[in-house]
Amino acid sequence: MSATTGSYGAWRAWLDDAAPKSQWQARLGEASRVVGKLAANPLAAIGLVIVAALALAALFAPWLAGGHSPTAQALGARLAAPSAEHWCGTDELGRDIYARIVFGARITLLIVALVAAIVAPIGLAVGMAAGYFGGLVDMALTRVIDIFLAFPRLILALAFAAALGPGIANAVIAISLTAWPPYARIARAETASIARSDFIAAAVLQGAPAARILVRHIAPLCVSSLIIRLTLDMAGIILTAAGLGFLGLGAQPPTPEWGAMVAAGRDMILDQWWVATIPGLAIFVVSLGFNLLGDGLRDAFDPRST
Repeated sequence: MSATTGSYGAWRAWLDDAAPKSQWQARLGEASRVVGKLAANPLAAIGLVIVAALALAALFAPWLAGGHSPTAQALGARLAAPSAEHWCGTDELGRDIYARIVFGARITLLIVALVAAIVAPIGLAVGMAAGYFGGLVDMALTRVIDIFLAFPRLILALAFAAALGPGIANAVIAISLTAWPPYARIARAETASIARSDFIAAAVLQGAPAARILVRHIAPLCVSSLIIRLTLDMAGIILTAAGLGFLGLGAQPPTPEWGAMVAAGRDMILDQWWVATIPGLAIFVVSLGFNLLGDGLRDAFDPRST
């Protein structure tokens, strides 16, 4: 027992070393501190559990659906109330709502992942270019950012989705076109501050090209702020995707998308409440989970927090 305790103490001391001997040790130490702060925050832990449950539902949907198909119709069992056979009831075509919720997690996670993979690099690239080069480049890029921010995100996404047509791919493009400006503003502010640092001046004096400075020195320092913003934005992305699905501009039938499921049950909300309420609760819970996790990450990455 003492040997185990001693090994853990040595490992803990190595992670908490204020003067790490390598970049790998520094990264592991920072990750350990972030995980520790998340574990000490009950709300962040709840958010992490919800997000993990979403990922597990998306990954193991065929096994979690209880043998029900998300698209198979059974008109003889249409609008059945929640029961032992159909835990969340059935919809107007007799499809099992629980199975559609579980498989719908895949659609939600796919949209969130694709939007994140698009908006973060675009916002980072535009923001770093504006903050580092300044002058006319900064003025031009900032005006473009301001134009996009002048319109409400949902309205602008609806306009792009209507122009592109319905479908998951077009919904991802529409959401991405409206979601990148906040990331660009954050990256611009971070870059403008970092560009005045002594180590950047030293790199410039050594003849390092601007591209190398941006990619190797500035981008890694902007990532943590973008991760926090991205996590907090996940709820907005999910709600926007659900709004597009509700209006018929997102995933098309028979794809089990939560927003489209809410739209299908809106006319029977008083009599068959489960058809619209249960997918609406799924949207609410997942959005809450991402918000709680984002708040926890913001506190964990805050150097002023103890």
